[in-house]
Amino acid sequence: MKKLINEFKEFAFRGNVLDMAIGIMIGGAITAIVTSLVGDIFMPVIGLIVGKIDFSGLAVTIGDATIAYGNFITAVINFFLMALCIFLVLKVLVKMKKPKKEEPKKEARKCPYCFGEVHDEATKCMHCGSDIPRE
Repeated sequence: MKKLINEFKEFAFRGNVLDMAIGIMIGGAITAIVTSLVGDIFMPVIGLIVGKIDFSGLAVTIGDATIAYGNFITAVINFFLMALCIFLVLKVLVKMKKPKKEEPKKEARKCPYCFGEVHDEATKCMHCGSDIPRE
């Protein structure tokens, strides 16, 4: 039994499992934000522009079966709006992330003897050991 508990601890506290659990939790929180953004902000604005659109009543009845294609259309529209929102949110988050500072590129020149590349302020070539005259 102790071996089983130790194996479970090793599995549960492995880096990948914890990262995945944190990702799922954050994903759930972002889902609530995106759902609210689509339902409470985008859909009313679209309703103002296009007019009140309600696809839920669209259906076809064939015998005893009812095909509610209006619900499918609504789900597809919601999917694209949510995908757009997630794209925009991630774009903002990436912009907020600080860019890495690039090291300034060092000036270089060629050694007149071996033609190796040396730093602009060097007085001796690191490739051939020759003294490099200042120009």
